[in-house]
Amino acid sequence: MFTDAHLAPYAAQSASSRGRRCSEESSSSRSEYQRDRDRIIHSTAFRRLEYKTQVFVNHEGDLFRNRLTHSLEVAQIGRSIARNLHLNEDLVEAISLAHDLGHTPFGHAGQDALNACMKPFGGFEHNLQSLRVVDELEERYGAFDGLNLTYETREGILKHCSITNARLLGDVGQRFIDKQRPTLEAQVTNLADSIAYSNHDIDDGLRSGLLLESQLLEVDIYARHRAIVDATYPGISGRRGIAETIRRMINTLIVDLIETSAKKIQECAPATVDDVRQMERMIAFSDSMFQEAQDLKQFLFENLYRHYQVNRMTFKARRTIRELFDALHAEPNLLPTDYQVHRQDNQDPQLQARKIADYIAGMTDRYAMREHRRLYMVDEI
Repeated sequence: MFTDAHLAPYAAQSASSRGRRCSEESSSSRSEYQRDRDRIIHSTAFRRLEYKTQVFVNHEGDLFRNRLTHSLEVAQIGRSIARNLHLNEDLVEAISLAHDLGHTPFGHAGQDALNACMKPFGGFEHNLQSLRVVDELEERYGAFDGLNLTYETREGILKHCSITNARLLGDVGQRFIDKQRPTLEAQVTNLADSIAYSNHDIDDGLRSGLLLESQLLEVDIYARHRAIVDATYPGISGRRGIAETIRRMINTLIVDLIETSAKKIQECAPATVDDVRQMERMIAFSDSMFQEAQDLKQFLFENLYRHYQVNRMTFKARRTIRELFDALHAEPNLLPTDYQVHRQDNQDPQLQARKIADYIAGMTDRYAMREHRRLYMVDEI
């Protein structure tokens, strides 16, 4: 029988999980969270992440990160943090690998466009969609829809949620109503996500030529670590110097997070995971490191995410999503049969709109571009 005896008492214990929506027999060789991780890796939505945008659209180059590589990087960082805090690494990994399953093609531009299209029908948010993927949309098992993941993994996937939506989600939405915190493992994953995308977007930004290292040297956290690299390896330059700088930045953020969180946990002294839910957030950076991380995010926002070349792709991405939705909403018979809601069976227009959102959100970048051409170009089939 698998045990979690090595974990801290306030860590999420597989044996005391709140369970799955559909009851299943336990495994003698894997913990419940390991089973969650394995189901996520074998899902269709996980495979599609390879062709979904992080910052750069899939066709722009093979060297840039995508949602799949980002998710793997989040899992690696998250596991390192969890191991040092004696938390459940398997749960952190499962949440990390699943947190972007509901993301649209074209990154945040695609999400914003689909949300605008869905405003009359309840809106669209990728955290909610990731939960919808694992709860309903995956079709792999005879006994249930979705992947039937544990409560704790589902809770970690749902980072944000309005009270209106929380009331519709049952147990997993209740913590937003009760103003409770999720597990420490979910809190770790949230900040591992932040560490991964900020630092790796620097790498992709420099590789693309949209960022210059001279610009980054105006950002304290980058300049400080670059100076260490130059002192350690005199004359180092190019990709090697950048990689050495970024890995040091990641390590500094991780170490600060571990040390600060360990102190907070000691001060709060939770005895169980249920105690964690009632207490303040305990996974955090120090005040000075938090500010440096925020300064880095602000720099990326102003110099990379709003770069005119990224804006051009963002403009095209939003138009592609909007025009796909408009065409499919006006003519639902253009949808694949599985996504059509026949009016004689159901008169709810919101259901058809939601299925269109499911269809579009499930697309990869290249499939969305191809489908747009098929619908709007006469010479495409």
